[in-house]
Amino acid sequence: MGLFAFLKSKFGKKGTSAPADEKESRDIYSKGLEKSRKNFASRLDALSKRYAKIDSDYFEELEEILIESDVGVDLSIRLCETLLDKATKEKIFEPKQINEMLVDEMFVGYATKGDVIQNEISFAENGPTVLLVCGVNGVGKTTTIAKLAYRYLHQGKSVLLVAGDTFRAGAVEQLRVWAERLGCPIITGKPESDPASVAYDGARYAREHGVDLVIVDTAGRLQTKANLMQELAKIRRVLGREIEGAPQETFLVIDGTTGQNGVLQAKAFKEVTDLTGIVITKMDGTSKGGIILSIRDELGIPVRFLGLGERMEDLQEFDLDKYLYGLLLGGDANE
Repeated sequence: MGLFAFLKSKFGKKGTSAPADEKESRDIYSKGLEKSRKNFASRLDALSKRYAKIDSDYFEELEEILIESDVGVDLSIRLCETLLDKATKEKIFEPKQINEMLVDEMFVGYATKGDVIQNEISFAENGPTVLLVCGVNGVGKTTTIAKLAYRYLHQGKSVLLVAGDTFRAGAVEQLRVWAERLGCPIITGKPESDPASVAYDGARYAREHGVDLVIVDTAGRLQTKANLMQELAKIRRVLGREIEGAPQETFLVIDGTTGQNGVLQAKAFKEVTDLTGIVITKMDGTSKGGIILSIRDELGIPVRFLGLGERMEDLQEFDLDKYLYGLLLGGDANE
């Protein structure tokens, strides 16, 4: 069974035996990727209907669809070359078969590129686990921090927020409001104070109070890359001195609606700090869902979570099967 058929059988309307939470997650993916699906899957379907048999023009149009869906130029070209090679060797001429083979290649490409796929945070056995959160201003970093805190609070973990973005007006106050709503403690400093000193206070508090997860907000001034690198390096040193192995995780938050600009941001941040994962926000607001494949292909960094709506529950653990289903087939679930 090819992946296309597997996804239909696993998540389609016949798969009614799935647990309630699994169905809810599938539906969140389906709804959150609706704009991307209409842009991508509908164009693939229209392409297959225009051609009785594949030819060079077919692959040129397929490449264009992939690029315009933010899959990335290099990856789009490679995918089409691989498909053409396989079609030639296996004597496949049907456009629909090629489209189904494309899903297989997308899956294999993501699964085998870069680091081992991991989504949930692995908690340290002894002492707090520290998560640094990076991202340029305006990508939804503060809201993402709140959603991550909500997720782990509901898993029974104790969470501490640390307001390390001390230079952006309103950043500390926004995080303070979320801390109050969530009922979790927050460590803050004075406006424009040294972020490393706030991180130090947070680490001390976490150790003294037995906190499970410390989420540290950091500045997003990518335009001052040298200063940002020094700032992040200092924060990491301070945390490492106070908590063994900290920070165990460093997430970069990217706005999915920015397309390839988000990939450029990821490249720039990777140059200044060790990223362990990507969180892509506002995926429900973009018609170009291929950015996930592009980031994985170019950087080898796993996408850990997706923002698929405004609710707290809409920050979903990244699932490659559900992503490909939502991108290509999700509408079938509600038919």
